[in-house]
Amino acid sequence: MNPEYYSNSIALFIKSDTDEILGQLTRNSDFDVGQSQRDAWIEQINILQKILVDYSGSIYFEYSIPRMGKRIDVVIITGSVIFVIEFKVGDKEFSASALDQVLDYVLDLKNFHSSNHNHFIAPILVATNAKNVNPIISLTPQSDKVFFPIKTNSEMLKIAIDRTLALADEDVINVSEWEKGRYHPTPTIVEAAMALYRGHSVENISRSDAGAINLTQTSEIVSEIIKKSRDKSQKSICFVTGVPGAGKTLVGLNIANKHIDKNNDLYSVFCQAMVHL
Repeated sequence: MNPEYYSNSIALFIKSDTDEILGQLTRNSDFDVGQSQRDAWIEQINILQKILVDYSGSIYFEYSIPRMGKRIDVVIITGSVIFVIEFKVGDKEFSASALDQVLDYVLDLKNFHSSNHNHFIAPILVATNAKNVNPIISLTPQSDKVFFPIKTNSEMLKIAIDRTLALADEDVINVSEWEKGRYHPTPTIVEAAMALYRGHSVENISRSDAGAINLTQTSEIVSEIIKKSRDKSQKSICFVTGVPGAGKTLVGLNIANKHIDKNNDLYSVFCQAMVHL
């Protein structure tokens, strides 16, 4: 089953009839499509068919993010960049929640979709009726090829794409290879606990990529801190950070599982607190 409701090459998308695209979106939708959703899709189609004339690559509407239970409005792959676009049709402002939304999509794809690990990926928020917008394009300082969320309206969207492509000086993404990528989120807390207590390691139950290596290294560092704290009769607090689903809970479970012997002075208990800010 395809993760998107509609996909095509940019060349064929531009030539396609709006009603044909809308029909495919509606047929593949897993929710009742109301008039407001149809109008939003039509607006998105019209905007993108006008501005994508000079580009090659592929386009995907309503691309699924399984772990979040949500769908990206549009994913466009052109040149060396994956564009994640969230449309707010009729909006005149760029809300903080909408910016967080499109950034969350990008971080999820970057961290958990195997085809995105090594490519530039750009979140774009389009408030179609915003005024006096000059898109600012810049990369995050983590050297992970992720752009800061880009704010634009429908008229400046093409300029935003052009400026982003100008900063991403790598080979063109192979769309066929990208589509073969798999979604590999970390396991749920129940799945992880069951696997760990059956004797599996973090490497066995996590993603087989750099994420698994990071989780293993993090677990080892925390274990070393625990041992040093015991040897020096000190108290230590370790803060493990990461995007949702990166494996923070898995690190905690792994540490607790390593020190499960009640007769050992490193005996550990795993407790998880849910904090909503």
